[in-house]
Amino acid sequence: MKKFFLIIAIAICATTMAAAQIASMQQSKTDKAFNSFKERFVLALWKQYPDWASGEGYHKYDSILVLPDNKERNNSITFCKAYTDSLQKFNIELLNDNNKTDYRMVMARLEAQQWYINNYKAYQWNPATYNICGDFAEMLANNYELLDIRLRNFYLKMKNVKAYYETAKQNIINPTIEHTQLAIDQNEGGKSAFSDDLTEALKKSNLPAAEKEAIVSRAAEATTAINDYIVFLKEFKNTTPRSFRLGEELYAKKFEYDIQSGYTAKEMFAFAQAEKETLHKKMFDVTTSLWQKYFGKEPIPENKLAAIKRMIDTISVNHVQPDSFQTEIERQIPVLTKFVNDKKLLYLDPSKPLVVRKEPAYMAGVAGASISSPGPYDKNGNTYYNVGSISGWDKDRAESYLREYNHYMLQILNIHEAIPGHYAQLIYANLSPSIIKTIFGNGAMVEGWAVYTERMMLENGYGNDEKEMWLMYYKWNLRTVCNTILDNSVHTKNMSKNDAISFLINEAFQQKAEAEGKWKRVSVSQVQLCSYFSGYKEIYDLRTALQQKQGASFNLKKFHEKFLSYGSAPVKYIKELMLK
Repeated sequence: MKKFFLIIAIAICATTMAAAQIASMQQSKTDKAFNSFKERFVLALWKQYPDWASGEGYHKYDSILVLPDNKERNNSITFCKAYTDSLQKFNIELLNDNNKTDYRMVMARLEAQQWYINNYKAYQWNPATYNICGDFAEMLANNYELLDIRLRNFYLKMKNVKAYYETAKQNIINPTIEHTQLAIDQNEGGKSAFSDDLTEALKKSNLPAAEKEAIVSRAAEATTAINDYIVFLKEFKNTTPRSFRLGEELYAKKFEYDIQSGYTAKEMFAFAQAEKETLHKKMFDVTTSLWQKYFGKEPIPENKLAAIKRMIDTISVNHVQPDSFQTEIERQIPVLTKFVNDKKLLYLDPSKPLVVRKEPAYMAGVAGASISSPGPYDKNGNTYYNVGSISGWDKDRAESYLREYNHYMLQILNIHEAIPGHYAQLIYANLSPSIIKTIFGNGAMVEGWAVYTERMMLENGYGNDEKEMWLMYYKWNLRTVCNTILDNSVHTKNMSKNDAISFLINEAFQQKAEAEGKWKRVSVSQVQLCSYFSGYKEIYDLRTALQQKQGASFNLKKFHEKFLSYGSAPVKYIKELMLK
């Protein structure tokens, strides 16, 4: 009898092992097929969207400028449907973890692309959609190929500029006033790519004189086309302009596609409101502890928000002069690098350059500071820290801006934008073994990481635990929280400009210039302002969960590097993999 049961047990064990081997072979086969699919898909993607390809460092199609017409939109929908069908042939349960995430990211992007064309329809109401200046300027600025080759592609690409803007005119039906002005400003500022920037590049090139003349001639035609578009927008008869506000239905769907959070837009709005109250309490506690230092025996105001504002306004007078704003940013970068290295918070590759530069004209009008990172095919390219210029501003406006980015706040800005924020994260993203996670990078993960690093740096001793630094950090973090509240309130609850400015000044403690700039931003963008708090909350919650799970074995540097190794995937997918 014992022998009988032993034989049965061995048979069961052998059957189980055989089943496991079969399952493993099936998974391996499916993964191999899916990896092959991804390679084909990415190459087809670049052929379908050549401008996107160039931005990612894939320069095979640099000479092509696609016309934004109905044919192109129909082709895009056909492309998305075809690859959705191909994707659905794979059994997602037979894919490994990395490929499961890629599957979901590709599917989400294909669905989103169709929704943007069929439902969002920005091509009808957002004239700022049509701006070729940035793509041409990047061809001259980035040394990914010999200058002569780039100039020849520049020349070929210019062939369609006139047709491009003529198509844009035909597409526009009922533009918003705000996006119309943004389009005018950005095209006006960016057209220097075809004059000053191009002239400098031609001086450095080895092209024959005849080729240079042809390039200059075609550039003049391109400039004329841009000027004609600007005049068209200025003279556009628009008696019933579309509101820039999305409304609740479109907003909720755009949040779903853009943020890819584990929460809905309404849920994240509620989290932000609760966090605002928490931050107000922390800020009042710090204000109370600093009050005597700055105001002696003067009684603290009973109104807590008034007391906080008084303290912030007093500390904010400590700032750089207008002509040294960019210089100070450049000075701080090596300081931040040394701190991260000394504290062993994250490995920073010293071979990857970070170049601080004046914000290019074609980028003006949305944000005052940003990072431009090389794509996954251009990994050795420069990462640019774009700094908005305040030259030409009147004294009061400049002073307001500099108080907003005061001595403490400027350091937090540099943590966010540069080290170990956007710059570091985007370098890691280019190292990800999955190009899908890089090219379909999730904005909430990217912005959330930058916001997370602000708090993480202070928690590890940056700023020497100064109360003033913590107060300004709370103010900065409050901006992130209030971005979400503002964006949702403006686009779904019809918050007025006056109420928005009052909210930002009185509850987020922002300077008037910053509040005015944020109103402009929320009126020409949607959902993106939610990405900061959404990503930050999910990253910080993930770290907390892992600390509780791993206990004393938790290592912050390992957490950071493991988290970043997944590329710019949505945090909800990274969370699933890391907790598993």
